[in-house]
Amino acid sequence: MQIIDAASPLAQSADLVSGNIEQIKALFPELITEGPNGVSVNVDVLKALVGHQVLTDADEKYGLNWHGKRRARQLALTPSTGTLRPCPDESVDWDTTQNLMIEGDNLEVLKLLQKSYAGKVKLIYIDPPYNTGKDFVYPDNFQDNIKNYLELTGQVEGGRKLSSNTEASGRFHTDWLNMMYPRLKLARNLLREDGALFVSCDDGEVENLRCLLNDIFGEENFVAQFVWRARQFTDARANTNVSTDHEYILAYARESAFSLRGIERDESKFSNPDDDPRGPWMSRSILGLATRDQRPNLHYDLIDPVTGRQFPPNPATGWRYSRERMALLISEGRILFPSKDDGRPREKKFRSEMQSEFIAFRTIIDGVYTADGTQEIRDLFGAEVFSFPKPCELLRRIVEQTTGEGDLVVDFFAGSGTTGHAVMSQNVIDEGKRRYILVQLPEPLDVGNRDQGVAASYCDQLGKPRSIAELTKERLRRAAAKVKADNPMFAGDTGFRVFRLDTSNIRAWNPNPADLEQTLFGHQDHLVDGRSESDILYELLLKLGLDLCVPMDKRSIHGKDMHSVGGGVLMACLAEHITRDDVEPLAQGIVACHEELQPAGDTTCVFRDSAFADDVTKTNMAAILEQHGIQNVRSL
Repeated sequence: MQIIDAASPLAQSADLVSGNIEQIKALFPELITEGPNGVSVNVDVLKALVGHQVLTDADEKYGLNWHGKRRARQLALTPSTGTLRPCPDESVDWDTTQNLMIEGDNLEVLKLLQKSYAGKVKLIYIDPPYNTGKDFVYPDNFQDNIKNYLELTGQVEGGRKLSSNTEASGRFHTDWLNMMYPRLKLARNLLREDGALFVSCDDGEVENLRCLLNDIFGEENFVAQFVWRARQFTDARANTNVSTDHEYILAYARESAFSLRGIERDESKFSNPDDDPRGPWMSRSILGLATRDQRPNLHYDLIDPVTGRQFPPNPATGWRYSRERMALLISEGRILFPSKDDGRPREKKFRSEMQSEFIAFRTIIDGVYTADGTQEIRDLFGAEVFSFPKPCELLRRIVEQTTGEGDLVVDFFAGSGTTGHAVMSQNVIDEGKRRYILVQLPEPLDVGNRDQGVAASYCDQLGKPRSIAELTKERLRRAAAKVKADNPMFAGDTGFRVFRLDTSNIRAWNPNPADLEQTLFGHQDHLVDGRSESDILYELLLKLGLDLCVPMDKRSIHGKDMHSVGGGVLMACLAEHITRDDVEPLAQGIVACHEELQPAGDTTCVFRDSAFADDVTKTNMAAILEQHGIQNVRSL
C-alpha cells in the first residue's frame, strides 16, 4: 500500500513543468535526456532541429520585458503547498449547487484548480486592481506563498503586508506586471479550446496588458479591445479639462475556435407595407464608403426610371454598388426612390436574405454604466460597501455572448461578485445551467480607513470578519434571493459552495535536528491535527483531478464510514482505527460497493495510514482489494 505523503505527486497540485516536458517529449523525444540531475532538455539537439538562427537569448528582441519576468514565469510553474477546505455553513444549497466561491489568494487557488478544471472553462472574466499608484494586496512570496497569504490576511501572526506601488517606487508598472503574469499564465490552462479570457482595464496599463496577453496567448488569438463607456456624465479633470468616460475590456481566445454569439436582429425593422411577395423587408442606405479618387466607378448619377429625376452621389462616399449592379437592383424593384428631390434613394433588404439571425457584437459597449453597478449594491445592501463595482448588465452581456448551456465561467478577482450575479441572471433569461467559480482574497478591512470604513462596519453588522471576501459571499446570497424573488418560476441553481485556502492537510517532513527521535514519533500520523474527514476528502478530490462539486455518497461498512466519489472513482475510508478483525468485512464491503457502482475509470481507494493496527493489517487490506480489481490502494 503506497503512502501519500507531502512529497507524493498525489499530494501536490499539478506539476506544470513535468507536463511541459511530456509534451516536448511527445513531439521530439530526442530532445529529452536523463542525467545525474534528472530529466533535461538538450539545447544542442534543439538547435539542430530548428536551426541556430531560430533560437536566441538576446535581450534585444520584440516583445514586453521587465525586471522579474523570469521569476514570475517560474512562480506560475511552482506547485502549491495548500488545499481548499470546505465551509458548508457559509454556503447556500451545499448539497445541490454546482457553483463555487473560493476564499484565498488567487495565484495559489489557480494552481490548485489545474488538475480538476484544466481545459474545462468556457469564459474567464477578471476585473483586476487597476494600477492607480495605490497599494494592491497581492505580493507573492516565492518561498512559501501559503504562509505569506495567511500572514497577509491576518490568519496567523505576522501582520499585514501591503505591496506599495506608487510611481515614486521606480517599479510602478513592474510590480503590476509581476502580479498579473503568473495568474494569466495559469488561467490560460483552464480554458477550453473554444474558450476566451476577458480582462477589464483602464488607460494606465492597457498597452502593457495587451503586450502581456500577446505573450501568453499569442497575438493571433487577440479577439477585440472593447471600449466600454463607463461614465454617463462628464467629470472633467481640472488640469486637462478632459473627461475620461471609458474603460477597456481586452478579449483573447484560447484557440481560433472561439466566436461571439452576436446580437439578435431587431425584427421590428422588417415589415411588408407593399405586400411584396418576397416577404418582409427593411430599407437601408446605399451610400458607399469610397471617395471619387478611390473608386471612381461608384460615383455616378442615379436616375429614377419612373420620373426621370436624377440623384447625384455623395461627393465624399459615392454609392454602395457599381452602375451595373445598381441597374440590376432597379430592374428588380429593390431601389426605393424618394418623392422629394432632397431625399436619398434607399435599398429594400429582405429578411429572407439575411444569412444569420444575429449581427456582430460591437466593440463599443454603451447603455450601461458604473453608476448602475453602484446602484445595484445600494439596492442589495442599503449601503455602498464596494467602490466602482461593475454593473451586472455589462457582465451579463459578456456571459450571453460567450457561453451556452452548462458552460463554466471563472472570475478570480471576484470583488463584488458581479460575475456570479450575471451568470444567474443570464440563466434566468435562457434557462441555462451555467456554473461559476469565483475567487476572492479575504483582504482585511480597516474601520478606520476612509475608503474601507463603510464596508468594515457592514461586516460588523453581519457579525462576519472584516474582509472583502465576506462581502462577496453576502452579495451572492442577496443576489440569489433577488433572482428568485423576481423570477418565482425559475428553478435554476442559485447556490454556491464556499471553500477556503489553507495549508495542506498532509504534513510536510520538517525534522528538528536537536530532537530527531521526537520528530519521528510526531510524524507517525501524516495528517495535520484538527482537520476533518471532509477537509481530507476534498483535498483528495483536488489532487486526483476531480470536480469539487462531483457527486458523493457516504455509507457505513462494518461500522466505518466509507465515502464514494464520482461514482466510485475515489473510495475513501478515513476511520481512525482499523484492527486485524476489521480487515476482511471492511474490505469485502468495499469490494461489494465497487461492484455495485461500476465506476467509469480506475478506482483509487484511500485509508488513513495511522489507522491500521500494524503493517500486517495494512498489507492484508491492500491484498484483498487488489485481488478484486482495486489496484490503486493508498494511505495518508
